[in-house]
Amino acid sequence: MKKTSPKIQRRHISGVFLLNKPLGISSNAALQKVRWLYRAEKAGHTGALDPLASGLLPICLGEATKFSHYLLDSTKRYQTTIHLGHSTTTGDVEGEVLLEQAVPALTEDKIKQVLEKFVGDIQQVPPMYSALKKEGRPLYELARKGIEIEREARPIHIYAIELLSFTENSITLDVTCSKGTYIRVLGEDIAQALGTYGHLTYLHRIKTGHFDLIPEYTIEYLESLTEQQREALLLPAYAPVDHFPKVQAPEGRAEYFSRGMESNIEHAAEAQVLVFDGEKCLGLAEITDRKRLVPKRVLNLE
Repeated sequence: MKKTSPKIQRRHISGVFLLNKPLGISSNAALQKVRWLYRAEKAGHTGALDPLASGLLPICLGEATKFSHYLLDSTKRYQTTIHLGHSTTTGDVEGEVLLEQAVPALTEDKIKQVLEKFVGDIQQVPPMYSALKKEGRPLYELARKGIEIEREARPIHIYAIELLSFTENSITLDVTCSKGTYIRVLGEDIAQALGTYGHLTYLHRIKTGHFDLIPEYTIEYLESLTEQQREALLLPAYAPVDHFPKVQAPEGRAEYFSRGMESNIEHAAEAQVLVFDGEKCLGLAEITDRKRLVPKRVLNLE
């Protein structure tokens, strides 16, 4: 008779774990592994990394998922290597080689002059190998069937590009960019501006919003810890919005806030704020021009 594995007893646990995602697995697979280790009832990540990509993948557990979209919309920072001379179907090493072209002689000055053209507001055409949808179907499904459709360029913002190193056929960069930026496409466009083709061979995310990568926070490290030690690594559930202004709930109104009810509040300006009752975070609220405290995301941390 086949033995069945004991069912995992899920827990109502909340917080944020700053996972250093390894190469070779999808963001969802990494998410499910972390969720399993914490035995969390609910979990979500804050912006997928391709299997090729590694680095910072904040994992929101429990009540923290109420704030995950704030990280989806946040600024990201990557380190990446562009191999020059070849383009591929996917824009990275996982794809098949499409086109080849000789690489012009590179100098530090020449590379930096090209990089300067990409800093600021630019337009970028999303790749076919992406999760963007056309009539409900992800583009990557169409791409795998050899179907290519026209995509409109979208505005993105590149805050900074730093040249870290280069060889005769590769450049390694540090890129800080807005949400919606495809580093694969940026790599192809930079290669084209240098007079050749290119694709990514390395992509590592080191910053998401106000969170920095902690290299030792790997899946293997989590597996080596006790449950109590894992819990000690979690940031508070409100960590994705911890940079918002903080206010105390009006006297006697904490319970009403937790029920989703508005209150009057004396505050200098309209704002989104984190609301506390002493040291306990009650959730996220909006202060209106009428000086009303309106709950937007209420935390249930009991």
